[in-house]
Amino acid sequence: MSRRIRIILNILIVLAVLAGLLGAAYYLLTAYRVDPEKVIVEGNKHYTGEQIADMVMDGPLGDNSLVLSWKFKNKKITDVPFVDSITVSVLSKDSIRINVYEKALAGYVNYLDHYIYFDKDGYVVESSSVLTEGIPQVAGISFNSIEIGKKLGTGDTELFSRTLDLTKMMDKYGLKVDKIFFHDQDEVTLYFGKVRVSLGNDRSHIEDKIMNLPVFMETLEGKSGVLDMKEYDETNGIYIFKADTE
Repeated sequence: MSRRIRIILNILIVLAVLAGLLGAAYYLLTAYRVDPEKVIVEGNKHYTGEQIADMVMDGPLGDNSLVLSWKFKNKKITDVPFVDSITVSVLSKDSIRINVYEKALAGYVNYLDHYIYFDKDGYVVESSSVLTEGIPQVAGISFNSIEIGKKLGTGDTELFSRTLDLTKMMDKYGLKVDKIFFHDQDEVTLYFGKVRVSLGNDRSHIEDKIMNLPVFMETLEGKSGVLDMKEYDETNGIYIFKADTE
């Protein structure tokens, strides 16, 4: 075989490989194009499904399911408030599932018409003008500094420590409290809709009281009044509920 023929064959082989690569690339780009109607978003509370989909499917090849599953493989998110990480999985060539893992928020305080959200360790996660449902308000404590990514500076560190302990207990026993209010003499009131639970200032039995709350809240659903749990009833766990008078 002459040298000229070998060169021609090599050129043909290279062209064939390039054609194959281009064909494969074209197939991947077209066959794995995501149908916007087939995007499933799960785990999102702070943002709508459309907002999350727009965040994920942005940029070059943002509509390709294979690229997105590679790009968002347990990806940590640093530029989207409230979101810790996002994972994209391919359901079919044109369908994906976006799993959103949000930051665990313990509560929020009001400051200058904004909601300052903090996590279970007291670090400020976000300052927002939008109220997020399901996160308890903490009232009755003073704070002297607010900076994203740092601990919420309070005038009473012990009181704030109690706040974090309470929010952890709420989560542990599956309680969705609307507000935690600290009165004078360190007395605590929990707000569940129109039901106020007065825990008093007894710290030694606080978890024993909260442990009983899920059962009580079931019986008090739809009611308005005060459940007096100031004194711990070790014997039978019976507490007095005083309904509001209209």
